[in-house]
Amino acid sequence: MAAKQTIYRMMRALHRDIGFFVIGLTIIYCISGIMLTYRDTSFLKSETQVERTLRTGLSADQLGRFLHLKDLEIVGQDDKEIRFTAGSYNKETGLASYTSDEIPALLRAFNSLHTTSSNSAKSVFTALYAALLMFLALSSFWMYKPGTKSFKRGLILTFLGLGVSVLLIMF
Repeated sequence: MAAKQTIYRMMRALHRDIGFFVIGLTIIYCISGIMLTYRDTSFLKSETQVERTLRTGLSADQLGRFLHLKDLEIVGQDDKEIRFTAGSYNKETGLASYTSDEIPALLRAFNSLHTTSSNSAKSVFTALYAALLMFLALSSFWMYKPGTKSFKRGLILTFLGLGVSVLLIMF
């Protein structure tokens, strides 16, 4: 019985301490998630003039890939220039000049937390954060003794959360 008491006490202490640590991370992650969700809204963006030198002689299809512009709409082209809705590209010099809607640098930095690739140094942070959240979720089952009303309610809410997640994924 004493060993069970110790595991419950240890799990509660770890849950509490890791929970407080994760609060700060979660606040930043929540802000970045909300900003990422609304990144296409105009109130977050400001128009920026961009000039980039690319390879010379790109086709219209290649230009869209090189500039990483969604919905690149070509409005005209000739032997020297490709004109698109946001600017133009000089085929001879490789100079692309266009306007781009950009979100502020701080919000871009926040958003990068959600779009981290595995070869980035930030991937260690995201994996650690995920592991800590998983620990918090699982350690919650040691907050109450099995068979109690609170434990049963926790199980019901857990399955409800899983069900809602599955529904969100499906639709």
